[in-house]
Amino acid sequence: MKMTEPYPDEMFDEAQRREEENKKSRLSSSFGGTIEKNIPEDVEWIDDAFYIKKTRFGLFTSILKEPLGQHFITGATEDGVITVTRWHLKCLQDGTLDEYTRTINDGIVGGKL
Repeated sequence: MKMTEPYPDEMFDEAQRREEENKKSRLSSSFGGTIEKNIPEDVEWIDDAFYIKKTRFGLFTSILKEPLGQHFITGATEDGVITVTRWHLKCLQDGTLDEYTRTINDGIVGGKL
């Protein structure tokens, strides 16, 4: 009696393809867990997409208009946060963010344990 592999080559290839597809960068995969609850009415929206808030620690955070209040990029200077937020949103829109990013360690153990 011949033993068959638990995952034929076609199934394995399909699983790898789906895994790679799921790793493609999306706006939602760029979020942390913080959402701004109190957005001032007189806030100045930059590019009608985000505004900058100075944190209590002296850093600057971009806060998105869609999804409303989502914290996005944090940095040491306001200009730096504006520049990186614009770049990040443009790359996501163009679908090119994956060309500039890579994961060194993702915390996932591969193979059978």
